Amino acid sequence: MVGILLLTHAPLGQAFIAAVAHVFRGPTERFEAIDVTADQDPHEVNELARAAIARLDDGSGVLVITDIKGGTPSNCCNSLADSGRVEVIAGISLPMLLRAITYRRDTLDVVVEMALAGAQSGAVRVDNRIRVGPG
Repeated sequence: MVGILLLTHAPLGQAFIAAVAHVFRGPTERFEAIDVTADQDPHEVNELARAAIARLDDGSGVLVITDIKGGTPSNCCNSLADSGRVEVIAGISLPMLLRAITYRRDTLDVVVEMALAGAQSGAVRVDNRIRVGPG
């Protein structure tokens, strides 16, 4: 099963873990978060992430999801990517994360593609205008 690591600005990672536990009605295995604080040393973050990846990887690989490309958590991910073993996606959303968790018994490549598809289909404009009659 593909492991999932969230590497985000604090307190987003723990909030996403709580949201996933709410949706799936309990904790999810091989799923962790590292919340990066404003003054945290990037080297320390990188070491914490490497240790988490080692814990999460059962041989199926690990998907690391970060919040915003170019931010400190995302920059710490740059050296973690290892094609086929550790993949990194920036721009976390709940639809992305739920889709990744749903498909995580598949290959790492499929989990990445499903997560990206979840992000794209999950971002929609909500139109609440009432339409009367045709057109």
